[in-house]
This record gives sequence, C-alpha cells and structure tokens, in this order.
Amino acid sequence: MDKSKRPFPKSKRSFRRRLPPIQSGDRIDYRNMSLISRFISEQGKILSRRVNRLTLKQQRLITIAIKQARILSSLPFLNNLNNEKKFERTESTLRTTSLRNRNK
Repeated sequence: MDKSKRPFPKSKRSFRRRLPPIQSGDRIDYRNMSLISRFISEQGKILSRRVNRLTLKQQRLITIAIKQARILSSLPFLNNLNNEKKFERTESTLRTTSLRNRNK
C-alpha cells in the first residue's frame, strides 16, 4: 500500500524526552537529604519506581538510603505535617478508664 493513500497517516509529534531524576554526578547516599527527599511522598512513604522514573538498581539504592536515614533519625518514619492531631481521649475511653479505677 502506498504511503500517500493510507487512511490514517501517522502524526509526526515531537516527544520531549524527560530528564532522568538522578544525574550521573549524584551520589545515592543516606546523607544526601536533598536527593532522598525527592523520592518520598508527603506521608513519608517511598514512592514507586514508576512514579520516580528510576532504574531498578537506582530504586534499590534509594530505598536502602531512605531506610538507613530513617534508622539514623535523620529522616522521620512518618510525616505528620498536615495531620498534627494529638491523641485525644474520647468519651468511651474516659468511661472505660473511670470504670477500671472504680473497680480497684
């Protein structure tokens, strides 16, 4: 079939290639907080490889670095920036604690 007579000609869109999130000079290390913080969600979860656009090896190294930073307390396990609700005793917990104290 002739190219000029195709029913649906291919569009010639130019695709902009995204830059990789980790440059060749970046070291994946637990001390590099500016790099690590890009791969953590607002809740403090490690983002998936699809979201990060990383290779498998890079994702493994990022995961290990995040876990090391959490263990060394340079990174929190949970980010409670928006949900800074402290534990409040509800009416039901107050009743159960008062019943316990009364029975003693």
